Amino acid sequence: MVSKPLIPVAASRFRFLFVPSDCMPAIAFLPLDLVPRAGEVAAVTEISKPATDSSIFVPDSRRAWIRLAIAVVIGSIGSVGMWSVVVALPVVQGEFNASRGAASLAFTMVMLGFGAGGVLTGRITDRFGIVTAIGAGIAIMGLGYIGVGYSSALWQFILLHFAIGLASSATFGPLMTEASHWFDRYRGLAVTIAASGNYVGGAVWPPVLNWGIQSWGWRPTHIAVGIFVSVAMTITVMILRSQMGGAARRSHVNAPPPRIDLRLSTNALTAILGLASIACCVAMSMPQVHIVAYCGDLGYGAARGAEMLSLMLGFGIVSRIGSGFLADRIGGLRTLLIGSIAQGTALLLFLFFDSLTSLYVISAMFGLFQGGIVPSYAIIVRESMPAREAATRVGIVIFASVIGMSFGGWISGVIFDQTGSYGAAFLNGLAWNALNITIVLALLYRARQRFVLTPSMG
Repeated sequence: MVSKPLIPVAASRFRFLFVPSDCMPAIAFLPLDLVPRAGEVAAVTEISKPATDSSIFVPDSRRAWIRLAIAVVIGSIGSVGMWSVVVALPVVQGEFNASRGAASLAFTMVMLGFGAGGVLTGRITDRFGIVTAIGAGIAIMGLGYIGVGYSSALWQFILLHFAIGLASSATFGPLMTEASHWFDRYRGLAVTIAASGNYVGGAVWPPVLNWGIQSWGWRPTHIAVGIFVSVAMTITVMILRSQMGGAARRSHVNAPPPRIDLRLSTNALTAILGLASIACCVAMSMPQVHIVAYCGDLGYGAARGAEMLSLMLGFGIVSRIGSGFLADRIGGLRTLLIGSIAQGTALLLFLFFDSLTSLYVISAMFGLFQGGIVPSYAIIVRESMPAREAATRVGIVIFASVIGMSFGGWISGVIFDQTGSYGAAFLNGLAWNALNITIVLALLYRARQRFVLTPSMG
């Protein structure tokens, strides 16, 4: 056996490595450095660090649910701006010796501020983050309520409620949108839970405010609300900030693309959803705004009507959460369609049944049917539009819903004045509800058509 020559590979401080000559490649110099170097080992340990980094947020995780719970608390506190004026209205009217119409302008200003503020705070959220948007709302709301407590004329009381409505908007639309970024699998449920804070506040704040006004007067009560809201919301927002790791604007670089393609530009889809929102809220406003007066006209008394309104809001919470479960399974558009059809059914029942028991039942049904409609628009926006502008788009659609609620409440009263009955007003609501159903069906047809055509492409 002929032994093959061995060739030395390296010398000096490297030990010699001998390999057979017929195994050598064209380049044979292959030094082995046996001196340990710390830097060469440290790079290896860095590879596994991201996998165990607890600072990375995972959608649908325990941290997401903690954030959502905090968001509900913020929404419940911030919703005081929507309910306080309703409770204080009779007392303020008496003190300023004003007409009911003049005093009611404060509620109109709250709604206008809430609608315009939804667009503004949504834009702030998209650019600077939800903490910044709510932080600005806290300052405006606190100063607004304290200013109301010191108002010396009715016009001051009215104008300051525009600021209160604007501040309150930061705890509704933008908060719903932000919650949608924390979840993927349970996005629909998260959005509706975040929106439920508004109804929770509607159940808690009115009796508290009424007790304060009866015990101390409306001025000290408004000042106390301003101080409490400023302190409580600041603490809660700081907790949310710590859960989110700071107040920086959310990055949407790695956000998933829209789930559905309706073959419409973002502006066109926003306009269509805005029209649909106006239509459904004109129909929705008829029972919500006039149920108390309707019961009075029927001889049941305003107190019965107030109980029916509370019943609507209470079942509305159930509806919102239930619609979230549904949206996670069938999507926002189909959930909106089901809610709109159900709302129309309840409106139709108001036309045929007016006994006290039936009105209680129909009011509960109406709340159960309509509570999830408005949050469905936020879900649709997240499913069909880029994440980076979701809060702004949701704010625009919410503004449209406020216009629908305001117009619907007014036009129903006008129809009653002209006809002496709410029957025509209910029919008007049904007509607007039918328009909403038509729009949603058209969008569903476009989505289905896209789904059918996509597999044959390419």
